[in-house]
Amino acid sequence: MKKYIVILFVGIASALLALGIQNKIINKRQNNLSNNTSNSANFKFANYGPTTSENAFVVAAKNSTPAVVHINTSYKVDKKSMQQMNPFYQFFGLPEGYEMPDQTQEGAGSGVIISSDGYIVTNNHVVENASAINVSLYDNRNYKAKVIGTDPTSDLAVLKIDAKDLDFLQFANSDNVEVGQWVLAVGNPFNLASTVTAGIVSAKARNINILREKAGNMAVESFIQTDAAVNPGNSGGALVDLNGNLIGINAAIATPTGSYAGYSFAIPSNLAQKVVKDIMDFGIVQRGFLGVNIREVDDELAKDLKLNKIAGAYVVDVVKGSAAADAGIKNGDVITKIENQEIKNTADLTEHVARYRPGDKIDVTMIRNGDVINKSVTLKSKDNTTSLISKTDVESSTSSGNVMQDLGIEVSEVNSLTAKKLGIAGGLEIKKVNNNGLVAKNTNIKAGFIIVGVNNQAVRNKDDFETIVANSKGGGILLQGKYVGQSGIEYFAFGY
Repeated sequence: MKKYIVILFVGIASALLALGIQNKIINKRQNNLSNNTSNSANFKFANYGPTTSENAFVVAAKNSTPAVVHINTSYKVDKKSMQQMNPFYQFFGLPEGYEMPDQTQEGAGSGVIISSDGYIVTNNHVVENASAINVSLYDNRNYKAKVIGTDPTSDLAVLKIDAKDLDFLQFANSDNVEVGQWVLAVGNPFNLASTVTAGIVSAKARNINILREKAGNMAVESFIQTDAAVNPGNSGGALVDLNGNLIGINAAIATPTGSYAGYSFAIPSNLAQKVVKDIMDFGIVQRGFLGVNIREVDDELAKDLKLNKIAGAYVVDVVKGSAAADAGIKNGDVITKIENQEIKNTADLTEHVARYRPGDKIDVTMIRNGDVINKSVTLKSKDNTTSLISKTDVESSTSSGNVMQDLGIEVSEVNSLTAKKLGIAGGLEIKKVNNNGLVAKNTNIKAGFIIVGVNNQAVRNKDDFETIVANSKGGGILLQGKYVGQSGIEYFAFGY
């Protein structure tokens, strides 16, 4: 009996000892956990509160939407065009004494308020040729707007409404935009006011050749590409970062259907800010030029030049008397930096230079024969001067006689026999090239060149040529044509 009592006592003692040890271990773990969790920096809930991207979207939208406006435009329809579009009137003509009534068409877009006193930036194509412009604010107030100035080469325009104490956005530094970062597009697609969409930056310095038809070789295309949904009506609206900072002006979409199909394009804020300031200060853009013809650096060229990476802009030709010529830039140089900013491609170079005015000095970094060279370049105007121009200078000399005088050429219409021989419908033959004209200064065109097109528009006679060139004043000219006996078409571009 005594033996069993001893065994029972040992069993109970062992159980109590094991239970005590277990409690001690558990208490120690709890104390350790308590000590660790007392430092809140080590542990966070999965929802980070105000710093989550979802809440950042809300903040960005609140900061930006009050400064984005809805623009409605009216256009007078040309009576001659209306008659041509109507097959009955086109065939039989208008009844005697009948006059077609005036008609208008409507358009819509977006804009961004950039000052408290009512200055607005939008796209040139939103307000181009508009007879009336109405602006609706975020709070539904409506104003008539007037055009302060436009720039077809960058597709930007500045409007003004008579209002005060407005919410507005300031331009941010688009050079700091990174591929992959979140952005919001704010605008009025399909007349749906104050619409916000989100996406990421998918590329920078993108050239899609959408402005070349109007602006020719003067077009500045170095878009920020995003996958934020943008549709008709978004043009001129804001592209903002997650702080609501203005990093671009939405301008275009890549689409086979006319509606959003995956990618949209915005004008970088650094370029937009310069264009807007020029328009507000001078009424016209003061564009600085290097005076070089350039091409992309591809894999083959990079190997030939023994470049470390495929980037930059290759100088094909230097215009005589240009800023580049004065600074000693040569054919074969590869421009890699402007003001210490990396140049990725030709679009990137064009945009960076377009941020400056004639007379501005910029630092240009190049690679020449494997060596890195730095040049200080004083930019010039398209006429190779460092002088600024006024709006009246550009608006003058638009008559046909002055067009020919500016270009410095004498022409005659191609006769039917020559046209047939060349396989063209018509054109102009250059009879003489004057040394002081734009053609001689910027191209090597000789007498005998047959002009068949300007800015991708067909030229069959002198009237066609003069009209197209006069309407391109302040932009660029792309001459297309050939010499007798030549098979292919040649292209010559210069500023006008």
